[in-house]
Amino acid sequence: MNKPSSTPIEDHAVIGDMQTAALVALDGTIDFFCYPNFDSPTVFAELLDREKGGRFRLSVTDGHLRSRQLYLPDTNVLITRFQGDSSVAEVSDFMPLDGSGRIIRRAKAIQGDIDFCLICEPRFDYARNVPAAEPIEGGVVFSDGERSLYLYAETPLEVGEGRAHADFRLKEGEHAFVVLCPGRKEVPKVGHEYVSASFKATVDFWHDWVAKGRYPTRWREIVVRSSLVLKLLSSRQYGSIAAAATFGLPEVVGHSRNWDYRYCWVRDAAFSIYAFSRLDCFEEAHAFTTFLLDRAEECGGCEMQIMYAMDGRAHLPEVELTHLSGWENSRPVRIGNAAYSQLQLDIYGELMDTIYVAAKSLGQPSKKVWRRLTVMLEWLQRNWGQPDEGIWEVRGPRREFLSSRLMCWVAFDRAVRMTHKHSLPGPVEEWRQTRDEIHASIMEDFWDEEIGAFVQYKGSQTVDASVLLMPLMRFINPRDRLWLRTMRAVEQRLVKDCLVLRYDDEAEGAEDVDGLSGREGAFTTCAFWYVEALARTGDVPRARLLFEKLLSYANTVGLYAEELSPSGAHLGNFPQALTHLSLISAAHWLERALDGDEGTRFAA
Repeated sequence: MNKPSSTPIEDHAVIGDMQTAALVALDGTIDFFCYPNFDSPTVFAELLDREKGGRFRLSVTDGHLRSRQLYLPDTNVLITRFQGDSSVAEVSDFMPLDGSGRIIRRAKAIQGDIDFCLICEPRFDYARNVPAAEPIEGGVVFSDGERSLYLYAETPLEVGEGRAHADFRLKEGEHAFVVLCPGRKEVPKVGHEYVSASFKATVDFWHDWVAKGRYPTRWREIVVRSSLVLKLLSSRQYGSIAAAATFGLPEVVGHSRNWDYRYCWVRDAAFSIYAFSRLDCFEEAHAFTTFLLDRAEECGGCEMQIMYAMDGRAHLPEVELTHLSGWENSRPVRIGNAAYSQLQLDIYGELMDTIYVAAKSLGQPSKKVWRRLTVMLEWLQRNWGQPDEGIWEVRGPRREFLSSRLMCWVAFDRAVRMTHKHSLPGPVEEWRQTRDEIHASIMEDFWDEEIGAFVQYKGSQTVDASVLLMPLMRFINPRDRLWLRTMRAVEQRLVKDCLVLRYDDEAEGAEDVDGLSGREGAFTTCAFWYVEALARTGDVPRARLLFEKLLSYANTVGLYAEELSPSGAHLGNFPQALTHLSLISAAHWLERALDGDEGTRFAA
């Protein structure tokens, strides 16, 4: 088997400051970093083009040392450790939570004298600009006239065209820092005192945040890691949550399924609020709910977009970066996402479920918010039967997808529940009638007796893993005969051990639905949905076994990309929020089931 020309996706960890994030490879290279925000242009993008992308490496020079990564427990402070028979070295990486966007790196010789190598080659504006590099006191400044990037290091730097480099040796017990300071103006010189104080403040921040949460006794470590990923991908300023830290990482190697996930999807809303509520992270739940309601306010309570920029911007034009070769030559590399203009009716169910779940801890929505939601439901009453692009954002023709119909049912079901629970005004009888009409449509138009399952879209004979949401959303009793037959069909067509495909993209007519070529990997979010759905049918021991096998597919620091290849390699953007959200949900539900909580039988 040929060795990948690109660093494997799973050979990365992530650091961040809730404004942006950077990927750190197993060899000590930061090969992906956008500044100043998650969805800003890249400064380093070697992950997407080894020659042009730009990198920031701090590593040992001895290539025979074994490397591994770990986070300091209950933090997003990363340690990359290099070990040999008689030598141990470490590089620690973190971003302070002060809004500066700085990256602090510290090399240390733990055992033996260690030779290190420092290389900084920023490439601004998605690697379209090579900045000039000029020495300054204590470091170097990179600038292209519009942007400046300051690098301070303890060791003398050799400065060349768009590049700074240093080889240095640390004796046992010694350490040396490097601080990357993005910005437009020169920043004060940094020193040991600043680095030490920033390290302590960053560790304390993450420790304090984790300490406020509530986690299952079983699988605490992986749930904490998933919660830290979600917090890291959350915007401290806006309350939005990025779907992933990256763009352009392929779902199919060498093909065109390469999207930009650095935006906030409405779809993630209900899963985010559910996860944060289970973790007792009510501040985050409130911030995200507020972000979504602001978007509903802007659209006048009618048709919302499926995604927004992290600051709420609505216009996300899709552009191909033809100068980048892509991860493993997977082209085109895209920024922006044309799916923002798609019609996806499922988002209204996810929005209403968000409000419904959030109200349990944050109280009922205000009169103003409820009026907007009422207007939105009026629009949905007229439009729920439309064909759309569906939950998976297909680039083929619009269809009447089961997932969209299901979540429209959720929208009216949650509205009815809230009017009763919170004594809110509204045409509740009309909503109940619409809800029941949608229910009848699903049961009549989407059940196929021949294959024994609810199908992907009206008139099809294919199944889709989004059907696993039916019991999770309380549409159907998980012990219902039709549901048990559907589970068997899903297992036969989509499940391989604990891995689950989104849909069978090799089935007859599948490419017409998808609009894309290439067979994608198993979708990790669907795998966790499958575990939870399986447990709700009563097979908790098997659900636990598959859940714990799924945990073994995380990378060495507990992170997941969007998908898994047949070999278990990670595919797609990284780390993916929705996967970690579904992991948290499955872990909490399983814990309650294993502890004998009868309330889990029909819990949402």
